[in-house]
Amino acid sequence: MHTPEDLRQQLRSAVAQFWKTRQAQGRKQGGKSGTKDAGSRSMVTGGKQMDGFVSLFAWIVQNEGIPASAINVRDTTLPGYFRPEKDWDLVVAVDGRLIASVEFKSHVGSFGNNFNNRVEEALGNATDLNTAYREGAFRPSTKPWLGYMMLLEEHENSTRPVKLRQPHFPALPEFHDTSYQRRYELFCTRLVRERLYDAACLIISPSDRGSKGGIQGTTGRARLQQLCRVSTR
Repeated sequence: MHTPEDLRQQLRSAVAQFWKTRQAQGRKQGGKSGTKDAGSRSMVTGGKQMDGFVSLFAWIVQNEGIPASAINVRDTTLPGYFRPEKDWDLVVAVDGRLIASVEFKSHVGSFGNNFNNRVEEALGNATDLNTAYREGAFRPSTKPWLGYMMLLEEHENSTRPVKLRQPHFPALPEFHDTSYQRRYELFCTRLVRERLYDAACLIISPSDRGSKGGIQGTTGRARLQQLCRVSTR
């Protein structure tokens, strides 16, 4: 069984891998591979940034007693209801039953442009899979466990209050004077409260200390433990 210290070290390793992978992709795009992608896009078009978190989740799931053969990180396509299929980041299936599906996301820079996109994507994915389950797409599975993880860059633009646009109606009071970090906290809480996901995890990490596994406080550790509680029922 893993200990809290084991989890802490694995989490920091995953965070460090995330930032180092981004940096390596940025250098590659600007070097031999030719024309560099605009802005920080070069650091995200290569993929693989979240592999450390996928591996961490798989490690914890195995410690919960699920065999490694049931944990899929390549064959992760599942049927949908509003679309034919969707590739998840990690799928757990045991004896023909869908046990769990998890999405791993990150948000670095361009906070104003991408926050709504991340929210809409997560809402759509959960609605699609949950509806497909209701319509019998995963028989004989019981309701699959859904998890969502977001790594957000700790930056002055993600931690300071953002002005609201309210041309017709006022935003809900809890969104007034909030930063993107606080909005993600509310978002993850409500994903679970509204039963769209069974658990959600928000990890805050600064780019200047991220390659050394830096995270803010215990936000990531506490919620990652909750996120990784999957069982075969």
